[in-house]
Amino acid sequence: MSAPRPTTVVGRPPRGMSKVAKPHLLMKRTRPIAVSPRWTLALCGAALTAAAFAFAPKVAHAQNAMVTLDHARAEAEAGRALLVDIREPDEHATGVAPGARLLPMRQLSARLADLPKDRPVLLICNTQNRSRATYDALRQQGYTNLQYVAGGMSEWTRRSWPLVAPAKEAQPPVAAR
Repeated sequence: MSAPRPTTVVGRPPRGMSKVAKPHLLMKRTRPIAVSPRWTLALCGAALTAAAFAFAPKVAHAQNAMVTLDHARAEAEAGRALLVDIREPDEHATGVAPGARLLPMRQLSARLADLPKDRPVLLICNTQNRSRATYDALRQQGYTNLQYVAGGMSEWTRRSWPLVAPAKEAQPPVAAR
């Protein structure tokens, strides 16, 4: 009869083994994690955004690719730059920065003509993750007048800066039946 095999405490690798070599020993769950539908949508959206840009060739960021929220607000209010809010329409419902052009990320490829090439464009989303990914994608398409805003609209809201209701877009006429 052979000697009993040593047991391993969950979360600690056996002697001589690194945590990297045995990752399955680090996490053992006894019950499933309950996730609300709202978080499920947020996680799926984040995963889709990451997947959309994960396989795109990486673009070297210019030193001045990101601007501070203070700088972005000052430039937009002075009319020296166009602030483009790339959040989705349901996010716009919570309020948008005054003077911002609404251009949801999923409509971007169809509405590239809405982006001016003759003046600076400041991309803003909720936290800067999507605006950075959009910055990368637009740079690949030859746009050079872009920057993305650090902190995004979540930081704008946290600072209690003014918000306005989103402008209603003109609806196309409905064909008569």
